[in-house]
Amino acid sequence: MKYIRNLQNKDKRVYSVSPQKGKQNRPYLGILVLIHGQKYCIPLSKGKDKYLNMKDRIDFSRIIIDGEIVAGLNFSRMIPVEIMQLSKVDLKIRKRDNEEVKKRKETYKKELEWCNTNKKIIIDKANVLYEKYNSGEPFKRKKDCLNFLELEEICKKYNK
Repeated sequence: MKYIRNLQNKDKRVYSVSPQKGKQNRPYLGILVLIHGQKYCIPLSKGKDKYLNMKDRIDFSRIIIDGEIVAGLNFSRMIPVEIMQLSKVDLKIRKRDNEEVKKRKETYKKELEWCNTNKKIIIDKANVLYEKYNSGEPFKRKKDCLNFLELEEICKKYNK
């Protein structure tokens, strides 16, 4: 949580896990990609009604399973991470899990399967966005992106 707070001090658009915002129980779930030797976490966001009218674009992909939008991948909000910031998510359904937890784990499994099926597209999209943003080249969604290089510096300092 401290690492995310450090990133947020640089850019308030980094997704929060703050208790002050009621987000302390929200896991920062995402897909890991490697860009120029730096690990990045592309955050997953829960499927929302607004995604129905959105198209996939350079900074965003909808995860559609059986005709339903179950999540989104927000490439513009990907953050640099190191192994120390990562923890495994237990997807195994256990007897003690209540129905809500079981349903969430099933959804996570479907999202992971979709991401594994589409991993080349995800990796390519993350790399293209990163390159385009850092090239200084103007593009429509640039203002929505975090400053990847600045966040990488924070990541390096934090993980010394």
